[in-house]
Amino acid sequence: MKPKFFAATFLAVTCLLFFGCDYDFPLTAKPTHKIDSRLVGDWAPVEKEDAKDEMMHVRDFDGSHYVVSMDKDIYRVFHSDFANTAFLSVQDLNSDNRRYLYFIWNLSEDGTQLSLKGVDTKVIPDTTKTATEVQRLIKQQLKNPHLFRDEIRFTRKK
Repeated sequence: MKPKFFAATFLAVTCLLFFGCDYDFPLTAKPTHKIDSRLVGDWAPVEKEDAKDEMMHVRDFDGSHYVVSMDKDIYRVFHSDFANTAFLSVQDLNSDNRRYLYFIWNLSEDGTQLSLKGVDTKVIPDTTKTATEVQRLIKQQLKNPHLFRDEIRFTRKK
């Protein structure tokens, strides 16, 4: 398999798995806290640290929301913490329906490594009707190792 084809395939699969949007509403109605300035910056997928066009750019929009761009796609992101877990509500601004995906995130102590895991619709169906119901289901499944999709990791670029 040629390297460029592999990179394009990897990016397409990553976008579908991690940035395809599944839910009609955010996990919480509004941000649960202000942005974390440690997340603002440029991030490269660990598997492709030198790929400029695959960078994830995270910017402070208004103190409570981030604007994230990745491979010509734009997302609105805010903190939706609940059940003692750091969640993000991610809204696809490029699509007509502007649906959401939910992630947990973790930042290394030195602030150089970011990991994201998306809620899996096989465990929390995208047909769930309200954020309250999604939260109830997530709380029930927090110990379930299949609640989240595979982790994607990023490294901070200077």
